[in-house]
Amino acid sequence: MRSTVLVFLLAAAAAATAFAQGDIPQLEWKLEQAGPGLLKLSSSLPEPWHLYSATSPVGLKFTVTVDGGVDIYQRPPKVQYDPNFQAESETYEKDIVFYVAPKTASAGDIALKLRYQICTDKQCVPQRKTASGAFAPGTPQVPAGFATTSAKPATPAAAAAPTTTTSTQDSQSLGAYLATAFGLGLAALFTPCVFPMIPFVMSGFLNRESGSKAEGIAQAGIFSAGIIVLFCVLGFAVTAILGPFGVVQLGSSPWVNGFIAILFGVFGMSLLGAFEITLPAWLTSAADEKSRQGGTIGTLMMSLSFALTSFACVGPFVGTLLAGSIQSAGIRPVLGMATFATGLAAPFFFLALFPQYIKRMPKSGGWLARVKVVMGFLVLAGMLKYLSNIDAVLQWNILTRERFLAAWVVLFSLAGLYLLGFLRLEGIGPNDHVGVGRLLTGAFFLIFGLHLVPGMFCGRLGELDAYIPPPTGCAVSSGEATAANKWLKNDYATALAKAKAENKNVLINFTGYACTNCHWMKQNMFPKAEVQEAIANLVLVELYTDGTDAASEENQKIQDSKFRTVAIPYYAIVTPDERVVASFAGLTKDTAEFVAFLKRT
Repeated sequence: MRSTVLVFLLAAAAAATAFAQGDIPQLEWKLEQAGPGLLKLSSSLPEPWHLYSATSPVGLKFTVTVDGGVDIYQRPPKVQYDPNFQAESETYEKDIVFYVAPKTASAGDIALKLRYQICTDKQCVPQRKTASGAFAPGTPQVPAGFATTSAKPATPAAAAAPTTTTSTQDSQSLGAYLATAFGLGLAALFTPCVFPMIPFVMSGFLNRESGSKAEGIAQAGIFSAGIIVLFCVLGFAVTAILGPFGVVQLGSSPWVNGFIAILFGVFGMSLLGAFEITLPAWLTSAADEKSRQGGTIGTLMMSLSFALTSFACVGPFVGTLLAGSIQSAGIRPVLGMATFATGLAAPFFFLALFPQYIKRMPKSGGWLARVKVVMGFLVLAGMLKYLSNIDAVLQWNILTRERFLAAWVVLFSLAGLYLLGFLRLEGIGPNDHVGVGRLLTGAFFLIFGLHLVPGMFCGRLGELDAYIPPPTGCAVSSGEATAANKWLKNDYATALAKAKAENKNVLINFTGYACTNCHWMKQNMFPKAEVQEAIANLVLVELYTDGTDAASEENQKIQDSKFRTVAIPYYAIVTPDERVVASFAGLTKDTAEFVAFLKRT
């Protein structure tokens, strides 16, 4: 799945430059004495602009700088989902008020240096201002409703709880991620490690020596809740260790991608039968022994025992979800694990409500072994994705598009041949009858494998292009410009010189080697005729920012210094003297919107 979760920050430069949505407001700050040792800082911001608070977890925070330091006090900000960062932000609108307490004992005129960022839903602009006024030292008495932005409590601040506004921005991508997580939870039920356990678990709920059916249902609910809590803890652990935005920075890390690739490789080989993954016997035995005690504690231990026993088959699904949230921020790993666990646990609760359906479930047999083997092929295919990220970031050029797709063609074709009985592995006997379901599933894998072949010869694969290495030397079909106007790579200075010599503007494409959204744009947006026409009179330069080389580090500095963001993909049109004409952040599937941006020259 594509990672939907990359950071997006729209930036513009040059004060007084007119954007498509109107002129950028220049805030005028009023500084006045609010009491001994306390200054009131206020301004007014027109709609639809907003300003990030001094404690916002995303965006450019409001900061005040003065000799000796300063404490900032703010009222509860508006908390809402920010689609630019795919995380919650804290903002203010219209009337902006801060209280500041300079840490100086000197009376007289004082000048505060302000740094902040104002945004709409389409663009962001960093600003620096200076606010001057008279200051009288003393012990600050902060008005009620304002709280300190530092760890020390305000005196005597009485801050109200911030109000939270729910946003529907990015709900579609989050909804797709959660739907996938729930689907993987249901799919994990039909694995050899889980499916055979259903009758045993259900008998523990419904055949107790004492207790009614209602008690059995209650115990099934406790069992399900235990599974959900266990997987939520795993999601919390990932978020706590990496941090809500650390996962974004690690998304292109060769170490992270290497770890995931090794994990997928081990699981894949195990599922194919090379060896068996087992947890320490003492761990599973202890959990199983506790589960036999009965009662709520026993049921919770049963859920732990179930999770540990099913680890070998559930692990690839969990790894896929956590890997899918690597480039997302906030608590998406937690939500993904909770939704996955809900899908895994829901059938147990359903069967406790309607036990008559247990008899209608298919019996364990060779089909479970076949599910396991097919999973092995799919997990190995997923491993290649993370190996390709390493190859791209380190620029080894070993796992090229052609080799990557050749491996995928073989792996998916092997899965199809296995299901059709041509490949003898566990679950396929010499005289096994091929049913209609197996026949159609095997045919699907073969068709998918053959569908990938044109991609090895510069053919476009649509949405799939975002997940596989980009083609090289394929001209317009792969997003390259015309022969007369090629993309320069990591050479901003040459692009500016060329633009000056040819009297053109420069289109900067801040991109990444392991950025799926960047790949999608290059393979699906740039090849369109109207886009090719719009960029024909521009000098084109790609600046990669996620590599391990000096060029990527320099490109990051360029993007950060000029546009106050390191989000990719990010596009900007600048003049030869580096005046920003327009900027555009993130992936878009609206061709007209992107062409309109390109024509702002």
